Amino acid sequence: MSRTTKSALAVAEQALQAGRKALPPYSHRFSPKKFSQPQLFAIAAVRKFLRLDYRGMQVRLAEWAELRQVLGLEQVPNYSTLCYADRRLLKKTPSPPCSTR
Repeated sequence: MSRTTKSALAVAEQALQAGRKALPPYSHRFSPKKFSQPQLFAIAAVRKFLRLDYRGMQVRLAEWAELRQVLGLEQVPNYSTLCYADRRLLKKTPSPPCSTR
């Protein structure tokens, strides 16, 4: 069996499981608790897998119900939430600037 996958849903499931093992549920005890850190980590992994920017990932999440179901999302995060989560969760890798246009 191949170790690589071409399925974004499989990447999302694996990243979500890895995020649950490695990350606390939320970054701060007073966080709004709309999206957990494992969910945001999995979104970042899928974004990189699909080679999308933050706005593109937001649109893809809005249009793709199966992906939202795999990630356990009740609502779609704003692109800026994705950007700031990437900065926080992936500190060692350079990330593109968060645009405010």
